[in-house]
Amino acid sequence: MSGLERETDVHTLRQAVRLLELENKRLIKLVLELKNALAAAKGEKAKQLELQIAELEQQLAMRNKALFGDSSERREPAPQPDKAGKDKQQGHGPRQQALPIVERVHELDEADRTCTSCGGELVEWKDQFEESCEIDMVERRFVELHHKRKKYRCQCGGCVETAPGPLKLMAGGRYSIDIAISIAVAKYGDHVPLERLAKMLFRQGLVIDSQTLWDQLNALARVLSPVHDALQSAVLSQPVIGADETHWKLMGHKTKGGKTKRWQVWGITSDKVVSYRIKEGRSFQDAVDVLGEYCGVVMCDGYVVYNSLQKQSRSLVLAHCWAHVRRKFVEVDEVDPGRCAEVLDLIAKLFAVEARAREGDIRGKALLSLRQTKSKPIIDAIQAWALAQRALPQSPLGKAIAYMGNLWVGLTVFLENADVPVDNNATERALRGVVLGRKNHYGSRSKRGTEVAALFYSIVETCKLAGADPYDYLRDATHAALKGEPIPLPGEHDHGLL
Repeated sequence: MSGLERETDVHTLRQAVRLLELENKRLIKLVLELKNALAAAKGEKAKQLELQIAELEQQLAMRNKALFGDSSERREPAPQPDKAGKDKQQGHGPRQQALPIVERVHELDEADRTCTSCGGELVEWKDQFEESCEIDMVERRFVELHHKRKKYRCQCGGCVETAPGPLKLMAGGRYSIDIAISIAVAKYGDHVPLERLAKMLFRQGLVIDSQTLWDQLNALARVLSPVHDALQSAVLSQPVIGADETHWKLMGHKTKGGKTKRWQVWGITSDKVVSYRIKEGRSFQDAVDVLGEYCGVVMCDGYVVYNSLQKQSRSLVLAHCWAHVRRKFVEVDEVDPGRCAEVLDLIAKLFAVEARAREGDIRGKALLSLRQTKSKPIIDAIQAWALAQRALPQSPLGKAIAYMGNLWVGLTVFLENADVPVDNNATERALRGVVLGRKNHYGSRSKRGTEVAALFYSIVETCKLAGADPYDYLRDATHAALKGEPIPLPGEHDHGLL
């Protein structure tokens, strides 16, 4: 989740450009020296020099692409002929809506109720209409709700009772629970910065500042902290999980070099639950804090910390991601077209087998059988291709092959375990919300801010997986927490509490 194309700091980009230009000059000089040596060489030495020159030219092309080119993992698909006689649909047509219907009857003005033929009076034609529909909106409005709690007393004078008031996030709080939930969904679901949200609310009639908005979020997060812990436990209870991490800025905190500190969002996922923790770094101890003493299969990339965890725990199995391997070969293919076409086509076939399994809802033993008969020969062909390549270890192709080779055991786990996917794309998709939020509101201002962000992103992303509305879920969970009742998890709040 990192790279030069994602860097926004101007100073860093300028420094990177200078370094890349120097590297380009070094590579050009080395290529010229090798070409001169090639002209004087013969036999096997000449072949070796030709290989070195080709690899250096690949590196040079990659440096130029880093300076001037676009970044993309997509490969252009082969052109498909249009099916004869079949017209292409223009657009997607009207979308189905689940909105309340409001009827509005339109009448002719009195002046228009005259026949254009004879001048007679037009009378209403009963139950006859010309109908159409349009989507409209009712603008949100804020009200100051005055609660009047009735008092009750006994004639004996010994007892006075007052009707209970509304549930509150904090004693004497001025804003309702629904206001706090709306703020949470706006920031962590729709990625709206609090300063921008304050301006939007002002246009709708509510005078409020960003600090007050944060106070509501903080209070709501304290009430819902048990949900965060429950989501973490729910993921770690699964036999197969995904893990990934991406950076998160801690604004107002600088490194020794004057740059904004970067913390790390650690995400772990299962089929139905997502949980995030924002830690100070990507160290072994940070990984231990996130994964604890997890026993099962972790789908991840090649980051060395996961290997260290596996060495410490014999009950931890690492499965590695074929999408990450594919990216390495795509990078090589972009600067040396056709060099990796064969292996990329084989990997595409591997993913096609998984797509077939999903479409046919093939699981368990049937999926293992499919993988053994279809995927295993593809894996063997990929390995044979890699062993047949001639590439220098430090060349782009050499590095891509080495990356795959170092992870080979983890890349084949899916052949023996039907619950293991071939890639970690589900975890990366779950991190998209975090990345969009990071882009819009840049990060957090304090450690407490990172905790609140991790909690709400965990809830919102789990709601997406469960098909639950974040607003409805947060409302149900908050009311349950304030009443001292068991708190549901997303997807369960419509079917009873835990």
